[in-house]
Amino acid sequence: MPSRILTGGVLAVLVLAAGAAAAIRLAPDTPAAWHVDPMAADVGPSDNSWRAAPEGAAGTPDGQAPSYSVPPDELAVAFDAAVLAQPRVERIAGDPAEGFMTYRQRSLVFGFPDYVSVRALPAAGGSTLAIWSRSRYGKSDFGVNAERVSTWLGLLKPLEQ
Repeated sequence: MPSRILTGGVLAVLVLAAGAAAAIRLAPDTPAAWHVDPMAADVGPSDNSWRAAPEGAAGTPDGQAPSYSVPPDELAVAFDAAVLAQPRVERIAGDPAEGFMTYRQRSLVFGFPDYVSVRALPAAGGSTLAIWSRSRYGKSDFGVNAERVSTWLGLLKPLEQ
């Protein structure tokens, strides 16, 4: 009898876990809620987001974005192509022609969505980016958003001044 109770309990936990995973994966995106200008977002340091932005950004960015030797429109196109080649990334709002895009990248195992908004901006001698990566769920991302921003900016190293 106790083994049936144990088996039933394990089964119930598995069903709940599968239901939670399905809810996370199937929860609809609301692009309007996540397509936020990273220059205007008045956010400070957070445990579940990371933002690199040039001078003039609202709030306190976590880091400074590099300068690039190409105009903002070329930077936006190059960024979009590089990012869409990354695993589990989809553009959910905006367009490189506008210079303002928002992407969703899902975690490998559980499919947790993180959202990244990017704006290409003019800068002395070329352009720069404002980029804000944040988690949809949880209070801490264990540094995932900071690493993502660093990795994605690293994809553009050949264009840096």
